[in-house]
Amino acid sequence: MKIGGHVSIAGGIFNAPDNAAAIGAECFQMFTRSPQGGPAPKLMPEIVADFLARCKKNKIAEWVVHAPYYINLASEKEALRKGSIRILREELERDSLIGAKYMMFHPGSAKNVGAEAGMKFVIDGCKKILDGYDGSTQLLIEISAGAGEIIGDTFEEIAEILDAVDSEKSFKNKIGVCFDTQHAFGSGYDLRDEDAVKETFAKFDKLIGLERLKMSHCNDSKIELGGHKDRHEHIGEGLIGTKGFKAIIAHPKLQHMNLYCETEHDKIADDIKKLMKIRG
Repeated sequence: MKIGGHVSIAGGIFNAPDNAAAIGAECFQMFTRSPQGGPAPKLMPEIVADFLARCKKNKIAEWVVHAPYYINLASEKEALRKGSIRILREELERDSLIGAKYMMFHPGSAKNVGAEAGMKFVIDGCKKILDGYDGSTQLLIEISAGAGEIIGDTFEEIAEILDAVDSEKSFKNKIGVCFDTQHAFGSGYDLRDEDAVKETFAKFDKLIGLERLKMSHCNDSKIELGGHKDRHEHIGEGLIGTKGFKAIIAHPKLQHMNLYCETEHDKIADDIKKLMKIRG
């Protein structure tokens, strides 16, 4: 279990490994483009080579990419759905160039179309993203915090998407899951102590399978259990608390996944140190 965090790519993606090392990260997450929109910077061979060399120099174990925020596979707008499919496929190809292990995304909101139609859009979108893809970066669905008509805020919904995509042999096991502690807590999955953590991940294993769990965003929560809001807090300062993170790190069936903090940058290095201390 490696521990790291989300870092900036200001000035170019080749700065990300150095930024990760500066906060004491063993692994890191980044965007490869503006999360708010606009064209993606070209990944020229010399940029990729510089990036990989710095990962090696800083002894980084793993790096992953977060998809842009504007993705919505469940949108009522066909143009937005098609654009999201195109961007996610493009990101997978780009991320394979730089050796990213995973690329996670939020399925999106089914506002104005309803959960049933939204789910169909998401499943269809995932299949189109994977059609003909043979890169090395794996696509991950990130559990959502459940605000509004969000798709993917329950284990049941995530399982439904995975099962539907798996039904086509060529796509079987092509999609994994990114667990976000704050989002899960906001969606009603308790993580505050050892018993709660065991119960939550036992349910995850039953409905989805822990083999599909590839990594975790590790964030405390500013909002209460089941509050259905995306509000990250520094480790041990929120409503999940240190006891919950101790239980997650000690869980014998979670040792295969790495942890990534997405907390405010002012204390992200401290958050990483706290998690490493617990692990140690």
